[in-house]
Amino acid sequence: MCVLANKKTIKRQSDTSTGTAVDGKMFGCQGAGLRIRSWVTLITGLVECLGFAGVMFGWASLVFVLKSQGYFSNLCVNNTRNGTITEDCSGQDEQFSLIFTIASFMNNFLTLPIGFLFDHFGTMVSRLLGISVYTVGVLLIVFSSPATSVLLFPALSFIAMGGVLFLITNMQVGNLFGTHRSTIITLYNGAFDSSSAVFLVIKLVFENGVSLRWSFLFLSCCAIIHLFRTFVLLPRTRIPYPLPENYNYGIKCGGTSQAKVDMPFGRNSPQGQNTDNMERTFKSCFLSWFFMCHLLWLSVMQLRHYLFIGTLNPMLNHLAAGDAGLVSRYTNAFAFTQLCGILCAPWNGLIMDRRKGKEREPGLSEQEADLRAAILSLFLTGLQCVLFSVCAATPILPLQYLTFVLQVLNRSFLFGGNAAFISMAFPPVHFGKLFGMLMALSAVVSLLQYPCFAIIKGPLGGDPLYVNIALTLLSLLAFINPLYVYLHCRHQAAQRSNGNINTSS
Repeated sequence: MCVLANKKTIKRQSDTSTGTAVDGKMFGCQGAGLRIRSWVTLITGLVECLGFAGVMFGWASLVFVLKSQGYFSNLCVNNTRNGTITEDCSGQDEQFSLIFTIASFMNNFLTLPIGFLFDHFGTMVSRLLGISVYTVGVLLIVFSSPATSVLLFPALSFIAMGGVLFLITNMQVGNLFGTHRSTIITLYNGAFDSSSAVFLVIKLVFENGVSLRWSFLFLSCCAIIHLFRTFVLLPRTRIPYPLPENYNYGIKCGGTSQAKVDMPFGRNSPQGQNTDNMERTFKSCFLSWFFMCHLLWLSVMQLRHYLFIGTLNPMLNHLAAGDAGLVSRYTNAFAFTQLCGILCAPWNGLIMDRRKGKEREPGLSEQEADLRAAILSLFLTGLQCVLFSVCAATPILPLQYLTFVLQVLNRSFLFGGNAAFISMAFPPVHFGKLFGMLMALSAVVSLLQYPCFAIIKGPLGGDPLYVNIALTLLSLLAFINPLYVYLHCRHQAAQRSNGNINTSS
């Protein structure tokens, strides 16, 4: 058991992010001061996720700018049809779709090593790597040009990887707020979704005379903000859950000493809860039906979203009959709706946290109570995906406004609910590894978006109708996960009523 392996007492000064002592009065180390520091950490983390973490999902807005700049324009060819010369840029669209496919795969697959890195080395090392990779990705776009369009491939992948590191290291902030933990985790994921609107801002300022290069140069300079949060407002290792008494983090608080802050999940932890759950091995968690059903739930819906985002520009071109003005208007509308992700996601967290703080039934563990609360969230997320898929499959251009709304609502519920479910169904000490494994395996499924795109551009002649219908039917598989969790809770209740309580999954 990885938890029981912690037999050495780790003696350190209060978990700091700098080697230099800083006067703790600046943010407070105890009582109200510590509470203020927690809120500052929460708010600045939201700003970081909102402004940087998930910008790659605004790819459709950036593609519009890149096309106008002539990236991959050498792949456009002139075709003559019925005596009329038309420009065929399907090769250009294919390259932009491939860039997003690779980046979205890296965004998920690299979460596995990132999760192990975070669990083993902690917050500071993970964030320094994330800041470095993110800045390199942004600078690659700064120094790219139509002649070096190929730089977009590593650039978007690096930005995606850095964004995931920002998200993972920020989600632990929910541990500081106890009964609102799931709400805050989903709030951060909502901010991650909404950050896709950053590329819309870049598109709008580009249309008003600000060059693409200057916009990305500004993003690269924001690395100083990430460094400030890393060294001042976040722990060197991890924020534990449950939170030990008198726990503090970040800047060094004069003379305060903490023991066993790094690994608070051992048997001697005074705050330990749900001990059986915490003592489960990573292998037993990974091979459980909980993990497998949740992987299916995430994979089918994520594929639906990735294909929609990656093919949005050519889909709008098809429905708008090539009208550039209409395409720009709908692209802006899509990007504006992404801003609502941060407003939609907390509702999912509130659904999951609605039982927190209330008296539980006799014999009902905290984990089982959390799982019961999660059933409704899992079901609603699957239902939203089906509705979103139906609208996306309907070839009516004005209906896509509703599609955009359902897409951002469902994506907020999907990724926020995914992280919250992992945090409640499995031991906290395995969170990074399990979250990374889940995202990596779902990334393999997401690679299907490229052959789907090839089918749309090839045999289907640019009409995505039949692929959308197939994905709508596939999304019905998402209902298996809430059904399994429901049956598990029923089984646990039956065992409890017979006096034979078994909390393993």
